[in-house]
Amino acid sequence: MVEKSIPKVIPIRIDEGRGLTPSIGAQLHTPHGNTQDRRGRILRDLRISVTDRCNFRCTYCMPKEVFDQNYPYLSHKELLSFEEITRLTSIFSSLGVEKIRLTGGEPLLRKNLEVLIDMLAQVRTPEGKPLDLTLTTNGSILRKKAAALKAAGLQRLTVSLDGLDDVIFKKMNDVDFPVADVLDGIAAAQEVGFANIKVNMVVKKGTNDHEIVSMAKHFKGSGIILRFIEFMDVGSSNGWNMAEVLPSKEVIARINAVFPLEAAEANYSGEVAQRWHYQDGSGEVGVISSVTQTFCHECTRARISTDGQMYLCLFANEGFDFKTLLRSGKSDLEIANAIMNTWAARDDHYSEIRGSNTANQSTGSRKVEMSYIGG
Repeated sequence: MVEKSIPKVIPIRIDEGRGLTPSIGAQLHTPHGNTQDRRGRILRDLRISVTDRCNFRCTYCMPKEVFDQNYPYLSHKELLSFEEITRLTSIFSSLGVEKIRLTGGEPLLRKNLEVLIDMLAQVRTPEGKPLDLTLTTNGSILRKKAAALKAAGLQRLTVSLDGLDDVIFKKMNDVDFPVADVLDGIAAAQEVGFANIKVNMVVKKGTNDHEIVSMAKHFKGSGIILRFIEFMDVGSSNGWNMAEVLPSKEVIARINAVFPLEAAEANYSGEVAQRWHYQDGSGEVGVISSVTQTFCHECTRARISTDGQMYLCLFANEGFDFKTLLRSGKSDLEIANAIMNTWAARDDHYSEIRGSNTANQSTGSRKVEMSYIGG
């Protein structure tokens, strides 16, 4: 049997000359929260990657064949500083952004991350409200960090966990990391007072889909919301194959056969997960169906990469260089106008055209890696 070859790729980076220059415009406008893109979508959510490093080698995100000991990670000087992240967040908040999610890589590997969280917790919306500050982690060092994160002002957590079976989980994280340590990290987060914790499971058909009901059983009644994510073609290195996608409707059918479910309303417009309540009132599950039930039409998210590029889609192949603006003496007003102009020109809807000639032409052979801009 011939193994499928995975091309050696590195992330799309500004120092490769691939960052687009954002347009500030000749006339500056007062920042406002009603900038629409070309499809009428308003900017509301911002995801910020704080590191491109991770201590896992999940096969659907950072496969060892690509992310080995010789992989060229970003240097410290290429990363946005905490001050730059905070300044950029404050500018985004003036434009109506209310939700900030810190991602990676594995964000807890960023040294002194709790200092950044404390800085972001001081940012206020134009109405004087604090931001909804959340973080996604693999949970590997959450036991060590939970108390400091909570004290710094982090409000919510999402933990990635792809199964309860150690053999399967270790196969997927590919670094022999045990399930028990992730579950212990979740327990630590609960102990220090985190509420509304979510657990995300990426489902690969034929790999871990037999764990769906087991995961539901484990978290049912725990107060933790379990969400199942369809295996997506993010980046260019994860060997994505449509045959490995288990449609979310099948996930719900499997759970419903054991634990009856009923559909629930979205918490807010643009929520990516479809919600389902257990009929006995013991909690809820969600499904994120980027492949089979696209939600491009209501996507309100922008992403800032580890080195300060603004990406308008998880499946993009080019970003806009905001780090240079931050470091070249531009005012907050100028940067705010650059954000508004960039968002106003947005037309991304990759999931709606996945597999078409248009999608192939627009993305080329190389999309930005998930470890570079978060999921």
